[in-house]
Amino acid sequence: MALFCNYSGYQMTFSLDNGLEICYNTHAMNRANLPTREEVKTAYQQGEAAVVALFDRLIQLIAQQETLIQTLKDQLAKNSHNSSKPPSSDGVAKPSPRSLRQSSGKPTGGQQGHQGHTLKAVERPDHILRHQVTTCRRCHASLEKVCASGYEKRQVFDLPPVRVEVTEHQAEIKTCPQCGEVNKGTFPADVTKPVQYGKHLLAQVAYFNNFIPLERTAEMFEDIYQHPLSEATVVQANREVAEQVAEANAAVKEQLKLSEVAHFDESGLRVAGKLHWVHVTSTEQLTYYAIHPKRGADALEAIGILPDFKGTAVHDTLPSYLQYNQAKHGLCNSHHLRELQFITERYHQGWASEMATLLLEIKQEVEEAKQKGQSKLTVERLREFEVRYDALVRKGL
Repeated sequence: MALFCNYSGYQMTFSLDNGLEICYNTHAMNRANLPTREEVKTAYQQGEAAVVALFDRLIQLIAQQETLIQTLKDQLAKNSHNSSKPPSSDGVAKPSPRSLRQSSGKPTGGQQGHQGHTLKAVERPDHILRHQVTTCRRCHASLEKVCASGYEKRQVFDLPPVRVEVTEHQAEIKTCPQCGEVNKGTFPADVTKPVQYGKHLLAQVAYFNNFIPLERTAEMFEDIYQHPLSEATVVQANREVAEQVAEANAAVKEQLKLSEVAHFDESGLRVAGKLHWVHVTSTEQLTYYAIHPKRGADALEAIGILPDFKGTAVHDTLPSYLQYNQAKHGLCNSHHLRELQFITERYHQGWASEMATLLLEIKQEVEEAKQKGQSKLTVERLREFEVRYDALVRKGL
């Protein structure tokens, strides 16, 4: 929380983390506005009306201070589990983990009908190693010439030792005996330099570097393949992959602009030691990531999806999202559940916990409908949920 004061204008502004600003006239709140003993005596002498006016003035001051105190208490009580604040803002004293999920009543582990991935023996292994019996363990007679009557089999799934292979491409050079023309063979289209890395290695480099840092990627290739890579090679691999997927990324971006519903979110990360933001736009089938130094409007304009989006944007109420009026806005229910939990914890209002229960009930019923192959709930069931939802909203108001 940042505190800005302008005493010359008798104004104090509290700017809170959630963007809320609370302004108070410090002239009406400072100690000079409290009644002096002389004012109290004067009001007493003037009669009932003067005393009531004096108390009205005190009640107004107390009410202002109570509002400020409650707002600051609420701000201190918010964390990543009961508000939209990110986990990084929790500091050292992080709250105990508390899941908003409710028990489904199902047993733990794989569910009935779920196709598992248990390791199973294959009919045709790549290699067979026979462990011979050469001596009888009882009488020590030689069994080298005795045929085996059967085999007990065990299969081990493992990776073979790997190393970087070098393939030399040789283009023939032939001189035509008829005309003397010197002819050369044609190299593959992707073989353009005397010495270079192949497309499979570069693709793996770029893939690894999407999950682990640059320096570690180079070190890992030396550890696994006994072939050291320079960091410049990793950078070049990423650049080449980016060029190859640029057309596909542009197509994803255009499809997202036309989506009926899309989810928008952002999360902080470090780039060269400085805070940047990963912005994501996603549907069930498409996801677009973009990294930008800013979190708000500048980033959204540079990315260029939300400014042209006319569907329903689902997000966490970041004010920058709400400025785009051409889109409809749906607030993320995960954040609703956190804020409902905050109201339940801080104010003990029953409607909040009832609303959270209703939202989770709707979610569970939608999931069950999907498992049954249904694309939507019945009109009657939707109406029932809407009636209960509206009733809880009225109760909350």
